[in-house]
Amino acid sequence: MAQAAGGTSATYREVLGATGALLPVISFFGRLPVAVIQFGSVLLITRTSGSLATGGTVACALALGQVAMGPVVGRLADRRGQRSVVLCCSLLNALAIACYTLGALAGLPTPLLVALGVLAGATVPGIGPLARARGVALVRRGGADERVVNTVLSLESTMDELSFVLGPALIGVAAFVGHPAYAFGAAALLVAGCGTAFALHPTATATATAVRPATAPVLEGPPALKGPRARRPRMPREVRLVRLGLVLLGVLLGGCGAGITALTQKLGQEDQAGLVYAAMGVMSAVVGLSMAAVPERFGLALRWRVATAAAALLSLLLIGTQSMPGLYGAVTVFGAVFAPNLITGFGLTERAVPRERLAEGMTFAASAFVGGQAVTLAVAGRLAESHGPAAAFTVGSVAAALAFGVALLVKAPAGPGVTPVAATPSGSGRGA
Repeated sequence: MAQAAGGTSATYREVLGATGALLPVISFFGRLPVAVIQFGSVLLITRTSGSLATGGTVACALALGQVAMGPVVGRLADRRGQRSVVLCCSLLNALAIACYTLGALAGLPTPLLVALGVLAGATVPGIGPLARARGVALVRRGGADERVVNTVLSLESTMDELSFVLGPALIGVAAFVGHPAYAFGAAALLVAGCGTAFALHPTATATATAVRPATAPVLEGPPALKGPRARRPRMPREVRLVRLGLVLLGVLLGGCGAGITALTQKLGQEDQAGLVYAAMGVMSAVVGLSMAAVPERFGLALRWRVATAAAALLSLLLIGTQSMPGLYGAVTVFGAVFAPNLITGFGLTERAVPRERLAEGMTFAASAFVGGQAVTLAVAGRLAESHGPAAAFTVGSVAAALAFGVALLVKAPAGPGVTPVAATPSGSGRGA
């Protein structure tokens, strides 16, 4: 056990040696605003408009704006490099969050708030998935093996989990101290400052070096097809399957979130909803860090099947929960399997996407997860109001079972950036 712990520590040191100690800190605080605006939008709009329905509608619009534009941001980062794209998006996003907050405080009509929400979501710089792409590129450039790559993904997923623990906490503190808008102001400052720092960090050019080798192969085809589109390989089938699995995992988390909110309200403990989320997130983060110790022989495809099966089974505990102690216990146990699902999903994506489309693949994967979660929060919330918390938890459990079915179809990718011949027919240059 001590030897395994020592090996894991050494692997994390190797990762930090490649990225530098400052980059993970910058990327963590740079992605924190996403958690703040996603979790805080319902509270902010409900507080300013007096309508929970309006809060849910605007929050969903914000999330869908991020889902729609996230892959575009990733594609631009692949083509033009992360530096200019992240710098531009970070400054635009800071301005959009400020306008969104001021619009909420001014009591603008719902259609205008929806438009501002879409803008705030669409300009998110995607620091989380781009940090994954950058970290993977840095360690692969140094000749690292798959265990080090998996450690990068574990570290990034853990930072995601921690951000989604701290984000709701900041909203809660701001609401207690004075107003949720305070947290949104902090989010605007963070994305402007840390987003700029992430963009200007010396490692910003790492992905351009890693995904645009001078000897990159050109897809075969007629002369008219040779050019930029001909050199842009299609996404393999495995990537599409993993995206579907991540959508279902988003549905799972959205159903759990709606169920937690509904159950705490039913028990007269709605103030504890944030603490319940935190209990699940902390356990998920702890397990996420330990994923670096998983042996390489325990392949990604098998790991995802085990993780989705465990999520499907453990989510059943939530359906029968009727008390606060039972809820805390159930979400803590369930949290232990959530990080392995996300880490493995991103790991499969990293292994399967062509190197030229790494950032796009990572942002698309993140958008798939966020999209599933956003839509489900609205739908499952209505189900919970009509049929009780168990209905929302059941939605999540069914989604977990479907994710396991998808995982059974996923085969281990041939290798990092290797596109199977069948997935790239001669003369085809179309992207996903």
